[in-house]
Amino acid sequence: MEKEMTILYEVHDNLYVNLTNRCPCACTFCLRQTMDEMNHSGSLWLKREPTVEEVKQEFRKFEEDGELSRKYREVVFCGFGEPTERLEELLEIAAFVKERYRMPIRVNTNGLSDLIHGKPTAPLFRGCVDVVSISLNTPDKDEYFRLTRSKFGEGSFDALLKFAEEVKEYVPKVVLTTVETTISEEDQTRCREICGRIGVTYRIRPWEG
Repeated sequence: MEKEMTILYEVHDNLYVNLTNRCPCACTFCLRQTMDEMNHSGSLWLKREPTVEEVKQEFRKFEEDGELSRKYREVVFCGFGEPTERLEELLEIAAFVKERYRMPIRVNTNGLSDLIHGKPTAPLFRGCVDVVSISLNTPDKDEYFRLTRSKFGEGSFDALLKFAEEVKEYVPKVVLTTVETTISEEDQTRCREICGRIGVTYRIRPWEG
C-alpha cells in the first residue's frame, strides 16, 4: 500500500498546499537542502504529484476538525517546489477553495511563472488569488542569478520584476520579500526602492532554518 503523501500541512495559523517538488531554481539557501519537513508536517518530498481530486479530498479530510475558515487564516500554495510549475492545477484548486470555504488564497512563488510556461501568466491569477508573494532575495541582478542558479539564466531577475508588475493588476496584493539578516540595510533600501518603482509591497521576512 502506498504511504500517504504530505499534500496539506499546517504552519502557524495557515494551511499550506504542497503540489510539486519541481523548481527551475537551485537556490543556495533553499531549506529543502537541509530538511525534509516544516513544522512537523511530515516529509514534503512527494513520491508523485497529487492530482487535483486528491488535493480536494485532502481538504475534505481537514473539514472533520470543523470549518476551515475558523481554524486557518489563509490557504497558501507553497511546498518543496515552485507551485506555478503546476499553474493550471493550482488555479483549479484555488477556485475550489474559494467556492467551498470562502478563504483567502496566497501563492508563494519565485516569480518565474512566465518563463516556466513560455507566455504571460499574470492574467490567469484574476479572481482566484488574493496575495502573490515573490522571493526577491536581492536587489542585484547578478547576485540573484548567483544565489538562485535559475535554469533560465541571467534574464530571470528581470522576468521576476516584470511578472510582479503585471500580476498586481489582477490580484489585490503583491509582495516582494527578502530574508532578514541575509542582506545589508543598504540592499534592503534598494529592494524597497524597486518595490516602490513597480508599485508593490516590500516585506522583510524572518529566517526559518
